[in-house]
Amino acid sequence: MAQPVTWGFYIINFVFFIGISHAGTLISAILRLSKAEWRRPITRMAEVITAIVLAIGGLHPILDLGRPDRMTHLFYNGRLQSPLLWDIVSITAYFTASTVYLFIPMIPDIAILRDRGVKPRWLYEFLSWGWQGTEQQHKVLDRAMNILMVVVIPIAISVHTIISYIFAMTVQPGWHSTIFGPYFVVGAIFSGIAAILVLMIVFRKVFHLERYLKLIHFNYLSVLLLVMSLLWFYFTFSEYLTGFYGHEPNEMRVFWYKFSGAYAPYFWTMVTCNFLVPLILLSNRKTRTIPGILIASISVIIGMWLERLIIVVPSLANPRLPYPTGVYIPSLTEWTMFLGGVSVFILGYMMFARFFPVISIWEIQEGRQESAKAVTERITSYMPDPQPRYTGSMENE
Repeated sequence: MAQPVTWGFYIINFVFFIGISHAGTLISAILRLSKAEWRRPITRMAEVITAIVLAIGGLHPILDLGRPDRMTHLFYNGRLQSPLLWDIVSITAYFTASTVYLFIPMIPDIAILRDRGVKPRWLYEFLSWGWQGTEQQHKVLDRAMNILMVVVIPIAISVHTIISYIFAMTVQPGWHSTIFGPYFVVGAIFSGIAAILVLMIVFRKVFHLERYLKLIHFNYLSVLLLVMSLLWFYFTFSEYLTGFYGHEPNEMRVFWYKFSGAYAPYFWTMVTCNFLVPLILLSNRKTRTIPGILIASISVIIGMWLERLIIVVPSLANPRLPYPTGVYIPSLTEWTMFLGGVSVFILGYMMFARFFPVISIWEIQEGRQESAKAVTERITSYMPDPQPRYTGSMENE
């Protein structure tokens, strides 16, 4: 990184990893609130993504400073007008809420591990919080989860909205846009769903979880991924159409730099990965298979990383100040930090799976015992009442 591209891989990866974090808590909370019963085997896998990726993504702005000790200046001398200060507040709040939201539903499963004498028993004894599975404890657990669901959704949405303000509130060609808030949130959910699908496929294969992660789970999530792909394309088209129609000289210089200049290969690869590949593979039942879903999901993850690159770099590479233009080439240090972040995520997830169940045991049991009855009652509550059977004749009336 150098002038004029002062933001490189660190900020690209910061936005990317924070976006992936929406895979867990936000999507899990929405599925819980909507009482989607098919969610039960996948919610914890998604929630773990959030906790690990938030920790990784949150470190990248500190690395970008070059002097991590200067991070404390934001607390001592922070300005309320600065999006950076609110970034720290929102990410810290999101990480705290997501960690609690992950831990609370784990308590019954941790108690099961404790009662079975799984080692290290002291860890499970401490984390189970005296859980005995009483009716009162279940009521408290349900109440806590309902509160957290309502709290965590606006926090999750605010995080990526505030991150978008770092760009949108800068009067910089390619950034100064009112659509960036929802655009970033849509992109975050889009990449998050793709990350969930990749992990589900890997865990299904490695740990033989075919009994739990069935084709219907992949079908529902892949359809949701396709919907988000179409929504992403709509936002992308609207963003660039508005800039092109205005034809402002500085804006158009960045525009053509992306469409036909040095970053055109990255831009059109992004469009292919985020729109064409999911559309081709997921819109057809014949190709909406496990291999097809895996290819589409990996394609989306690659495409969304390229989108972050396309957002961050071209605007900086075309400065309005008298700096020479150029093509950003990441350094070896930046590459190693990026690969290190991916490696830490893989290691963190493997460590979690080593000590805790990635599929909620008690939620599966609850689903088998109570959900069929609950679903029947819910359907009955909104279906029209049956008409009384007509037994008379027209003449009698």
